[in-house]
Amino acid sequence: MGDNGRVGPVTAGTEDGPRGWRAATRAALYGPDGFYRGPEGPAGHFRTSVHASPLFAEAVARLLCRVDEALGRPAVLDFVDMAAGRGELAAGVLAALPADVAARTRACAVELAGRPGGLDRRIEWRAEPPERTTGLLFANEWLDNVPLEVAEVDPEGVPRLVLVGDDGTERLGPPVTGPEAEWLARWWPLAGERLVTDDGEAMTEGEATPGAAPEAASGAGLRAEIGLPRDLAWASAVGTLARGLAVAVDYAHTAGARPPFGTLTGFREGRGTTPVPDGSCDITAHVALDACAAACPLPGTRLLPQRAALRALGLTGSRPPLALASTDPAGYVRALAAASEAAELVAPGGLGAFGWLLQPVGIPDVLADAA
Repeated sequence: MGDNGRVGPVTAGTEDGPRGWRAATRAALYGPDGFYRGPEGPAGHFRTSVHASPLFAEAVARLLCRVDEALGRPAVLDFVDMAAGRGELAAGVLAALPADVAARTRACAVELAGRPGGLDRRIEWRAEPPERTTGLLFANEWLDNVPLEVAEVDPEGVPRLVLVGDDGTERLGPPVTGPEAEWLARWWPLAGERLVTDDGEAMTEGEATPGAAPEAASGAGLRAEIGLPRDLAWASAVGTLARGLAVAVDYAHTAGARPPFGTLTGFREGRGTTPVPDGSCDITAHVALDACAAACPLPGTRLLPQRAALRALGLTGSRPPLALASTDPAGYVRALAAASEAAELVAPGGLGAFGWLLQPVGIPDVLADAA
């Protein structure tokens, strides 16, 4: 999965010692020997919706067909798969499209790792999304891997950057200042939080950025992930779309329900683990999708749970009628297996709890039937 969230230099820590989580994660995931450079790819360590069932790619193909209709069936229909892994989703979407739509579809997989062998030749492979596309830009579990800084309040209530060594050992660093402090105050205020200036001095309420909260509401947490790089990465990706629909799919949270101690975690060989930025594991954190939406305000923007989006695209997880077992036993078994896979994709406590951020560009809402 690519790090398209580069928004300036990292100033906390050094390459030879503890540094901010953003720099450490970038090196651990996307450096020359980084986690996502490995030959096994994401599927070797965890299951996304793409890996769980081909039904997910089929649903995305139906979404692309809705976008195609809304666009008036253009001569070239783009499908851009952000953080494409090993191209599984792009390949699955092409395979599931009706022949007439597939013939007009230009598929592009965006990924920093090299092109995998045996991938459908129709899929273009590149490190950055193409410009001025017309169609569907789909980012499945991309933003959770865009590196970001972690903040924690000290005993005086000042949010400070968390610095981390290659072995995962943490310590508090300098105060959070500038745009990151403004983001934190607006989107994820912390308990007892006091804003500080770029020089590290405490702000008075009158000096605070308009709209920023100088002190967190009662019950706020002690640790947060500063999602500014994700906001900028998402706005940049949406900006490549001339007309169509941009969709971000991720484990997510919104204002009023931020986790009090953050969500930063690691994954290795299918199991959750302590996040250690040494390249041996995935490092991920849930996404403040409401902040991403506000970074690129567009008419028709919607936030939906995955279960609602997929149900609108024909996946319900309902069992087939038992009568089918007597009239078509083999068909019943196939339908039962498909229902089981669909149920996993829409499960409220599992993959169905993913958030979908939908932002149409120059077209009407193609998921108006989702609620």
